[in-house]
Amino acid sequence: MSGHSKWNNIQGRKNAQDAKRGKVFQKLSLEIYMAAKSGGPDPDSNPQLRLMVDKARAANMPKDNIKRAIDKSTGADGANYEEITYEGYGPAGIAILVHTLTDNRNRTASAVRADFTRNGGNLGESGSVSFMFDRRGYIAIAREDLDVDEDQMFEDVINAGGEDLQTSDDVFEIYTDVKDFAEVKDELQKKYELDTTELTMVPQNYVPVPEDKVEQLERLIDRLENEDDVSDVYHSGEFPEA
Repeated sequence: MSGHSKWNNIQGRKNAQDAKRGKVFQKLSLEIYMAAKSGGPDPDSNPQLRLMVDKARAANMPKDNIKRAIDKSTGADGANYEEITYEGYGPAGIAILVHTLTDNRNRTASAVRADFTRNGGNLGESGSVSFMFDRRGYIAIAREDLDVDEDQMFEDVINAGGEDLQTSDDVFEIYTDVKDFAEVKDELQKKYELDTTELTMVPQNYVPVPEDKVEQLERLIDRLENEDDVSDVYHSGEFPEA
């Protein structure tokens, strides 16, 4: 992770994400469902679910929507969903992981495959790229108007249980072990405003995206993220700074 800023990718694609706000509740419902399904329906004993519920509330998602998503995980609505991860390569050989939640495996596979094929990528076999990513907790704290130097932030991160701090002019980026993420987040939140908090898949190595492939790769990621059954898209591309 040395030398790379996940923040650059987040900011570089922010406008594209903002254009999709109409689907935000649907995506949040999927995230809540998956968190509740894997760790139980009680946010107090399921840190990932608590994180997703907090995220939903911050987006002004209605309480009834949150409850329905949790109920779905227990089978209370009679639905039967499964999580499927698709792996492949985008333009310039960028590794891509696509996490989905679906009640129709054939529909989802067909849509994901078409997105790869039509946008300069190709879908791979299971395990073809997942070994290139690690599951990590990620926290970003913007440095604007923040009177804290790197030494002080490093001390606070270590005391909170974080594993790694990366610093740029714009942001402090903290990485944690998954099991420590909720505790680190809660501790840092006592002192700082957290701009981004998430459990994510972090590539072990980032690949710079050539200028002539940026638009094509962004189009592929946009298409995938816009699929109803897709919950998360992770990639190893490092986009040029705007």
